[in-house]
Amino acid sequence: MKNIIIIISLLFCSASINAQVKKVSLQASGLTCSMCSNAIYKALQTVDFVDKVDANINNSTFVITFKPNAVVDFDVLKNKVEGAGFFVANFWATIHFTDLKIKNDEPVQAIGKNLMFLNVTNQQLNGDKTIKFLDKGYVSAKEYKKNSSLTSKECYKTGVADATCIQSGIAKGTRIYHVTI
Repeated sequence: MKNIIIIISLLFCSASINAQVKKVSLQASGLTCSMCSNAIYKALQTVDFVDKVDANINNSTFVITFKPNAVVDFDVLKNKVEGAGFFVANFWATIHFTDLKIKNDEPVQAIGKNLMFLNVTNQQLNGDKTIKFLDKGYVSAKEYKKNSSLTSKECYKTGVADATCIQSGIAKGTRIYHVTI
């Protein structure tokens, strides 16, 4: 039992060592005035792992930074925008990677999450990289439909790892984010 706990701890530590979320930038849709922007700003400020939110009313974007060593939950941020009555039109995360090997349309584990990079060349990520989320609810409906041609795997439609998406220790039924660089 002690060995299992040690192995799990090492796996968790290695997942957090190879990448760290620096900031998230999201663009909201459906805003018509500064009061709309303020509603999203206030909603994002209530998230416990958020340190600071900077709003740009002119292009409806919000740049979110996080508390030190915080575990960032992208779905919580998206849900806060939707809970304020709006939608996410674009969602980017700036992440510091250390020696993360990625292949097109194959899942990897980083930042404690399952990521599937689409429309990329096989490469090794190092340093700060901004990735764009392609999942439903993270882009417009039109862009989501367009991006569906980048993969034939069912997990793109559901956001959950299935038999076509499980590899490299990714468990069936876990959340998987589809992203690009």
